[in-house]
This record gives sequence, structure tokens and C-alpha cells, in this order.
Amino acid sequence: MLAEKDFITSHHNTIESAIFEWSAPSNIALVKYWGKKEHQIPANPSISFTLNNCKTITKLEVVKKSENNSFSFDLLFEGKSKEDFKPKIQKFFERIEKYCPFLKEYHFKIDTQNTFPHSSGIASSASGMAALAMNIMSLEKAINPTITDEYFYSKASFLARLGSGSACRSIKGEVVVWGNHAEINESSDLFGVEFSEVHQNFKNYQDTILLVDKGEKQVSSTVGHDLMHNHPYAERRFAQAHDNLSQIKRILTAGNVAEFIKLVESEALTLHAMMMTSMPYFILMKPNTLEIINKIWKFRNETQNPVCFTLDAGANVHVLYPENVKETVLQFIQSELVGYCQNGQYICDEIGTGAKSN
Repeated sequence: MLAEKDFITSHHNTIESAIFEWSAPSNIALVKYWGKKEHQIPANPSISFTLNNCKTITKLEVVKKSENNSFSFDLLFEGKSKEDFKPKIQKFFERIEKYCPFLKEYHFKIDTQNTFPHSSGIASSASGMAALAMNIMSLEKAINPTITDEYFYSKASFLARLGSGSACRSIKGEVVVWGNHAEINESSDLFGVEFSEVHQNFKNYQDTILLVDKGEKQVSSTVGHDLMHNHPYAERRFAQAHDNLSQIKRILTAGNVAEFIKLVESEALTLHAMMMTSMPYFILMKPNTLEIINKIWKFRNETQNPVCFTLDAGANVHVLYPENVKETVLQFIQSELVGYCQNGQYICDEIGTGAKSN
């Protein structure tokens, strides 16, 4: 089992210049993590579907500098300079310098773009930090070719976590566990691990994301996590997450879609219940979020189609369903749910396999 000290790089060569490009997907948690400890350690374990189409594509141009006394980088977002992103990258570099001491030796040009709206409740920080971490690991591999693939991906997940906690679940696919859990082999608070015992019923699972509100959230996830520190229900919630992870492990292995629906919807509502009962309290759901949830319940009861919802820390609704009911569910979405989406927009996604080199 890899420990923190194993990720500290000491000896390396040097290169003059290089260009790398990686795409990394977003992910949607089934059992949510909400609340974290120091150094981006989760207060409870979580498990997620890795997505396929919602991703960040990041190109990293690397040039050796003559001086190495500070971090040096330019940042382009969708082709334009993005100054307000730079403090987050600066903070990320500061956090990971201990593990990547070569960072100050190079000037970086980071050119990044999303295939989905930024800061809309789809985890853009997860895909963004995962893509950047993969590029940094490509640089490490270039200056230290002896590192193994297993180490490469584990350290990429470890680094991504230090940028955005859930980013560590965007490195691999299809299902990823992050956080130490007694029943999950090799599980760690430091990085995500693939959960491979997935029944055929959950292969090619679909996720249609209904964009209820594409604006910036009024409360960031970072602030929300911090509000769990003195939350009256925090300890019970953390225990519940451990129990639910044990349950979903059995559900995913056995292929029990009915039990999957109950647990996943309960987890989504519990996440938002934690927000509504913190101090200060807040609500990220919108009226249309609730309209969609009620429509899904009605449709499922009337048709017995195994469709369910989950939510992230935002107003958008992730509609989850098996591939074999795709046509029926998409007709339902188009006829009954699109009207609740901002500008009628939604994104059709599905389970993916993680980050890819372009």
C-alpha cells in the first residue's frame, strides 16, 4: 500500500522542453463525501461513476528556465487568458511541490478547455485538476522514465486530490472508491482506487445531466465542506456513508438495480440535507430541481422503468439509467423534463474509463 512518503520524488533528470496533452472526465458520486480534514483528506469514503463526455482537455507546454526560485505559468481557458483561475493553480503548485520538487525548474503554459459549462454543478474542478495532474505526471515520467504505470496513475490521483478532493476519482474508471473503507481492498484516503467487481447490469450505465442552472453556485463546495466541522449531524452522516458504501459494494457486485436506486437517491437527498442543516444553512437546489425529481418518481412508478436521479453540490440533476432503457428514458426527458432545464439544455453522458492521453 502506497503511503504519502512514497510520492516524494528525489532524483530526476532534466529536459529542455516538452508538450503533453490529457483529457480527464468529471465523475458523479453515488455515495457522497461531504466534509474534509486537513490536507484534502475526506471525512468519509465515497464511490463514483466516472463519466465519459463531460471532460476537461488540457495541453501543457513545458520549457526549462534559467532560474528556479518561483513557480512560473501562463493559463489559457478556452483560448483566453484567465487571471482569476491563476490563484487556484498557484495554490495547487504550492501544495504539490513537496512531491514534485522539479516544478520551479520549468515555465508552464497551461491551455485548458471544458466540454461542459464551468462551475455549473458538474465537477469542473475535478476534471480540471485531474487533467493537470496527468500532465504533471507525464513530465515526471519524462524526467524519471523508471516509474511504473501503477505508480504513475496512483500519484496522479494523489496529486489531483490536493487540487480538488473529488478529482482523485477522475483518473481511472469505471467505478472509483476514494477514502479508507474496511471492505474495499487497497482503499486509501490519499488517492482513488478502481472498484472492479461491477455486474453487467451497471456496464454502460447512462447519465443524462439536466442543466437546471448553469450559473455559478452561490456557495462553493469548499465552503460547504468546511461547514461540516461543527455540523450537528456530522458524525452520524460519516457513519452512514461507511454503511452505504458497504451496501453499494454488494449492490454493484450483485447487479441489484432496485436497491441501487433507493441508495443513490437517498444519498443525493442526504447531501443536500447536510447543506440545509449547517450553520449558516443554504440551499443549492432550485424549484425546477424539485419538479424534475417529482417527475422522475412519477414516471418510475407508472412505467416501472429503472430510472433514478442523483445530485451533486448544485441544482443540476443527473438522471441515471441502464443502457437498455435509453430510448424510452430519453423520450421521457425530451417530452417532460427539458422544459425545466435552463435554455432546454442537457448533456447525454455515460460511464467512461478515465483520463486519456491525446
